[in-house]
Amino acid sequence: MAPVAEDGSTTIRQARLADARAIGRIEVETWRSTYAGMLPDRVLLNMSEQRQTASWAGFLRHRPGDVYVAERGAAAPRIRGFGNCGPQRDPGFGFAGEVYTLYVAPDAQGAGLGRQLLLALFTRLLHCGHRSALIWVVRANPARFFYERLGGKLVLHRSIPLGGEPVEAVGYGWRDLAALLDREAQSRAGGSSPG
Repeated sequence: MAPVAEDGSTTIRQARLADARAIGRIEVETWRSTYAGMLPDRVLLNMSEQRQTASWAGFLRHRPGDVYVAERGAAAPRIRGFGNCGPQRDPGFGFAGEVYTLYVAPDAQGAGLGRQLLLALFTRLLHCGHRSALIWVVRANPARFFYERLGGKLVLHRSIPLGGEPVEAVGYGWRDLAALLDREAQSRAGGSSPG
């Protein structure tokens, strides 16, 4: 059974094929607002909601359990963030699982959706037998410190080609997802704010 989290006006759930359009829109919107000045302009300008929607629809057809969305609003919920995960793409890094994407719409950032999504993705990875996880982030992105606040350790550096130019990325790792999720559950049970 897929983990689902609710906090009144927010629901974290597994994505459905019908969510592909909202996911594609948020991905383009988030990249353009976050990475302006960090990535080559042509990369951002060439992004297309239609292409991203088609890409996510294909992913959802093949691995639907690995994509989660965050919905906000009690009366008419709207998808405001998403993320996906799965096995580590490069086992040489020493982590079993990987969070491939995690995006929250610019106007919904700072409300705890990223944290809730990341914890749902960690739960999914653990459920699939992946006890550790890694996520890659553009080094110049100040939002990367979010991962440190959730216990991620800066473990790797690499250059990735985007738009024909190298972009510096950093990898944050978590070696024990079960322990992290236990601490989060105890924190919530003790009345602490989830962030």
